Amino acid sequence: MKQGFTLLIACAGSFLLGAFITNNDIKKPLTSDMVEVAARVFGLEFTPAECDSMLDNLNNARANYEALRQIDLPNSIAPALYFNPLPAGFKMPSGPSSFKTSSFENVTLPKNRDELAYYTVGQLGQLIRTKQISSVELTKFFLNRLKTYDPKLHCVITLTDELALNQAKRADAELKAGKYRGPLHGIPYGAKDLLAKKGYKTTWGSVPYKDQTIDMDATVIRKLEEAGAVLCAKMTLGALAMGDVWFGGMTRNPWNSETGSSGSSAGSASSVSAGLLPFAIGTETLGSIVSPSTVCGTTGLRPTFGRVSRHGAMALSWSMDKIGPITRSVDDCALVFNAIYGPDGNDPTVMAAPFRYAPMLSLKGMRIGYVKKAFESNYPNRANDSLTLQTLRTLGAELVPFDLPTGVPASKISFLLGVEAAASFDELTRSGRDDQMVRQTKNAWPNAFRSARFVPAVEYIQANRARTKLINEMATQLKSAKVDVYVSPAYAGGNLTLTNLTGHPCVVLPNGFTKQNMPTSITFMGQLFEEGKLLAVAKAYQDATQWHKKHPTIQ
Repeated sequence: MKQGFTLLIACAGSFLLGAFITNNDIKKPLTSDMVEVAARVFGLEFTPAECDSMLDNLNNARANYEALRQIDLPNSIAPALYFNPLPAGFKMPSGPSSFKTSSFENVTLPKNRDELAYYTVGQLGQLIRTKQISSVELTKFFLNRLKTYDPKLHCVITLTDELALNQAKRADAELKAGKYRGPLHGIPYGAKDLLAKKGYKTTWGSVPYKDQTIDMDATVIRKLEEAGAVLCAKMTLGALAMGDVWFGGMTRNPWNSETGSSGSSAGSASSVSAGLLPFAIGTETLGSIVSPSTVCGTTGLRPTFGRVSRHGAMALSWSMDKIGPITRSVDDCALVFNAIYGPDGNDPTVMAAPFRYAPMLSLKGMRIGYVKKAFESNYPNRANDSLTLQTLRTLGAELVPFDLPTGVPASKISFLLGVEAAASFDELTRSGRDDQMVRQTKNAWPNAFRSARFVPAVEYIQANRARTKLINEMATQLKSAKVDVYVSPAYAGGNLTLTNLTGHPCVVLPNGFTKQNMPTSITFMGQLFEEGKLLAVAKAYQDATQWHKKHPTIQ
């Protein structure tokens, strides 16, 4: 994680500080020499007289820090300052929600039951609704696949089989009694193990928390239960939502089990790709839905910041965390999102806005932007992405060159994530329990948390001010291009970092394979709170391709 100039010199500054501060006098009053050296860590310079003048303030502040550290601040407590992604003059969508999905009237039970592994949520929902298969039968089918292939893929932290079978029995009983909860009624799924489920461990994928239980249901899990979905497993995540390495090893990619699934929604993407679950819930702070969906060949929705409640979810970055579904198809993303979006009264960042979704019969006349500089750059997936643009033209879309704003380099303010993450896990760092984490490299969380302590509060605020400027510049770019949707390479061009900072929604979906037969992806981006239009455009593209229907053979 890049923390900018401040952190590039932090280690050198820390070494110099060590010349003045030892374990024996760490709590002794600061001296002007210490202040002078500390200033160098932040890239500042003060005269000896200025350093001496600051001593009273700094010593008093340090006493305040000690008092602050005595206050119990669990991960669930958010700062009083809430991030708002709305640019100046933005008008929230209004009016009623509406939802129309594809028709699945002709879906029948396959002769070979193994084919159910790759049926979509919509198809499985129709089989249950028409009583061609029971939720219990379907749940047992997927539980068996989880048990069979998890030893190879390492995508499950906790099987919730007893809970799943009880929920499936309830779903069948309700259907028999004439109560149908909707398209997720009786559908098995998995949840990334940073979402709390009462009665089960919520490990956050990390050794220090591997026995942790949280006595509540995350809002997303509660909403899915209300929609009739069946929780089969808590899925792996890279420790504390980074990468694909957790306390039980590395989650594997079903397309090549010698490689990782990427992360941090590692188990969610791996399990859906392998046909172990119809859908799973992931989260994204800076690529954790896009990246595993790309390498595993799944379809993922990263909603607008402030669309889905994070109540009951581990906080990594209060201003960047987002929750969304990982599925087999765009239509499935819409089905799941329709059940989980909206305010719950517990996450104050969630805003009320309608969700209007209906499949589009054609893209004719649709203005779709494309990040021209990114597509024309030299990057690994350029050939497949170019074919995606050609497909959109064939479907009748008018492709409009689109430039990302350049006034604020997003990579230079992305250290915001590191600072918030360090605050989220402040106690872990100060207690020394970060030594228990599996990954201890320079770019792993333990070192990132420690380094973030050297980011000045003033620079953190300034970066947030620059973020406001970035948000407004992005709104201007979208308005001037007159596009509601644009496409971008998954990684090239800086779109991933920029839009995670601005809070815009995206759909990532397969668009081909590499020469090594590994999936590649393309990203569709939408306006704030316009997931409906974004999903509809992405679905029109996906329906014109077959990439999402390709499945790995697990060796």
